[in-house]
Amino acid sequence: MTYLERLAVELVLGLAAVPEEVRARHGDYLTRSQQPDGGWTGRDGPSDLYYTGFALRSLAVLDVLTPAVRERAASFLRDNLQRRASVVDFFSFLYSAGLLQASGGPDVLADTHAGWQDRIAVELVAFRPPDGGYAKTPTPPAPPSQGGEENRSQGGVKSAGSTYHTFLVALCHELIERPLPEPERVCAFLQSRQREDGGYVEIGPMKRSGTNPTAAAVATLSMLGSSPGEDVATFLLSMASPEGGLRANGRIPAADLLSTFTGLWTLRELGAASRLELGALRRYVEQLAAPTGGFRAGVWDECVDVEYTFYGVGTLGLVQA
Repeated sequence: MTYLERLAVELVLGLAAVPEEVRARHGDYLTRSQQPDGGWTGRDGPSDLYYTGFALRSLAVLDVLTPAVRERAASFLRDNLQRRASVVDFFSFLYSAGLLQASGGPDVLADTHAGWQDRIAVELVAFRPPDGGYAKTPTPPAPPSQGGEENRSQGGVKSAGSTYHTFLVALCHELIERPLPEPERVCAFLQSRQREDGGYVEIGPMKRSGTNPTAAAVATLSMLGSSPGEDVATFLLSMASPEGGLRANGRIPAADLLSTFTGLWTLRELGAASRLELGALRRYVEQLAAPTGGFRAGVWDECVDVEYTFYGVGTLGLVQA
């Protein structure tokens, strides 16, 4: 199975043991949050691919992605076929489209010309700066007078790869069933982001490791058949907070659901999840659930949204699994 397939299976199996009333409450929240255009929005603004992807993933693992919801979501995706501009949009669109088709819904790419996977692979090359990783947006070419490729990384056009966006590009290549170009360069890029504490950073100048870039790096290395460096599990375990969840980094006092989900999944992949206090982690997640469905980002948050609902639902599934 691919990385995303394996994660989805684990969540489905774990959530099957969560009380039906809990699953239904969060499924109802996600269903009624669908906008008239068929997409989902964040806490403000119009529908977008990012939040639509999280909503569809949550509904799928909760097994409440109904035909009516799928049809409306497919309409939204068709309306956005020409609007992808970032790696996040590429991934959100591809995963949402594949998820709808796999669950028995419409194929939003049915009318796309043959070879669209190869065209996307070519487009993703534009997101690759000289350091071997991938960036959020396409890397602009260097002015001819500044020496081309060499000066793009040495004072010409400033551009640098991101651990998170490199992970997303690797996922995109899995979704289009095309190999990631020059995987050895990607691995070297990621290895350069590991710090002495065992964790990884998002961008090169950073000194302090974070839970989420560590999860992204470990996942990408795994997809490429490479092992993470030593002490990764030790670093992630050190991010556990007295609340029961995991923190984003060592300077942040409070846990959040994103870091809790990615940290727990990564520790599970490393065979070290049992070293967490899973009972405390479960209680932490449950207290972030709203009575009417949905999850807040942390104890300090006052609102629910579809992104953190995915992390909350996902964490419940992983704890149960």
